[in-house]
Amino acid sequence: MSTSFAALGGPDSISRALAAKGITAPFPIQAATIPDGIAGRDLCGKAATGSGKTIAFGIPMVMRVKRAAPKRPKGLVLAPTRELALQVADELRAIGGDLRVLAVYGGAGIEPQLKALRNGIDIVVACPGRLLDVIDRKACDLRDVSFAVVDEADRMADMGFLPDVRRILDQTNAKRQTLLFSATFSPEIRRLAQSYLQDPVTVEVARANATATNVEQRFYSVTDDEKRQVVRQLLKSRELSQALIFVNSKLG
Repeated sequence: MSTSFAALGGPDSISRALAAKGITAPFPIQAATIPDGIAGRDLCGKAATGSGKTIAFGIPMVMRVKRAAPKRPKGLVLAPTRELALQVADELRAIGGDLRVLAVYGGAGIEPQLKALRNGIDIVVACPGRLLDVIDRKACDLRDVSFAVVDEADRMADMGFLPDVRRILDQTNAKRQTLLFSATFSPEIRRLAQSYLQDPVTVEVARANATATNVEQRFYSVTDDEKRQVVRQLLKSRELSQALIFVNSKLG
């Protein structure tokens, strides 16, 4: 049975903002997590990229985060890449009303980010490395963070960011609400959740229609030493005009 964002506890203003973007019914991860998030529970969610996680944590975040003092944000989202940080920040602005949202990431001038933080930002969406940089420059203090999100924790692990994530979370308010989302749960992600989440609600949502019905699938049984040779042969074959190769780590 379908439901609505209002039925999950979201205010009319958020429902209208989402409807303006063509979003009228919650995705499974949103329906499963928004009520507990609004209630203040810590959440540990297993969901793939594209499953609607940003709205799943975004609605509780914008409802619970208050106006922040200069340099001392109330909400924090940690993201592994610049692209994701920008995307999350845009979605939070769309539903956040008057809340001030800033994306903090490398590869761009740091001075505008420092100025905005010093003037006051309510929610920071940040890549770990750049956030630690602005903290070291005394432009951001995390002691008032009452709502923290670790997004795509598995990618954080692959990119070697977990020590930075821990260092950042250690600086936030001990009584914060914490949400963690990951497509997979390796032992190190489980340890991270156990260290920073208090009695979390655990939600696992499979992505619908993960495999299209018109895709031909083939399986090749090879040893580790043979993998690269087989991939080279496939790429040279006339059957492939384009290829997309997935690997399971930064090193790979």
